[in-house]
Amino acid sequence: MTGEATEGPGAVRVFLVDDHALFRAGVRAELAAADGVEVVGEAGSVAEAVAGIGHFRPEVVLLDVHMPDGGGAEVLRQVRARSGDDKGEIVFLALSVSDAAEDVIAVIRGGARGYVTKTISGRELVDAITRVKAGDAVFSPRLAGFVLDAFSEGPNAAPVGDPELDLLTRREREVLRLLARGYAYKEIASELFISVKTVETHVSSVLRKTQLSNRYELSRWASDRRLV
Repeated sequence: MTGEATEGPGAVRVFLVDDHALFRAGVRAELAAADGVEVVGEAGSVAEAVAGIGHFRPEVVLLDVHMPDGGGAEVLRQVRARSGDDKGEIVFLALSVSDAAEDVIAVIRGGARGYVTKTISGRELVDAITRVKAGDAVFSPRLAGFVLDAFSEGPNAAPVGDPELDLLTRREREVLRLLARGYAYKEIASELFISVKTVETHVSSVLRKTQLSNRYELSRWASDRRLV
């Protein structure tokens, strides 16, 4: 967690969350060259992000979706849990390499006001920051459709995301999907190019998050949510 002012009074106070230090440095450089924004701090993990947001009290948080220890959805969950009813003071804007519908829907359900991909230019990012601060919902092209489909009403609407499912990381979902298909731990490890120990860690994490007891309950849980 680091902090450093880059603009004068009146600028939008921004906190940057991403597990890649080189990417954070690039974003800071882009924002430092722009008027109207102030990078007050940055973090590379969920724990650092939650602590830094609480300390620096930014107005806008640029939030990576996928990080090794839980990602953007977990940051949102912990910050909202700590802040109680005071949820509108800090605005979250997801900034991710992913344009997958499930990632977009998960962070929007978690409380983010917008979602832009890392192909965005520095100028466009500054515009997105100022717009979400002003109360607008901001999305990269085509991503808004995912949200409209997920939250629209009617018989043809796409299903709204599952709060429990939203807690799982992308890798945990991959492990869970293979587990529900009957793969052994060794087979899952081979399929995903990870170690058996890592598979066991992911399964333990999924069991904890879903509050289930064994792989058979997980298989039914995954089947009910059409993950298989």
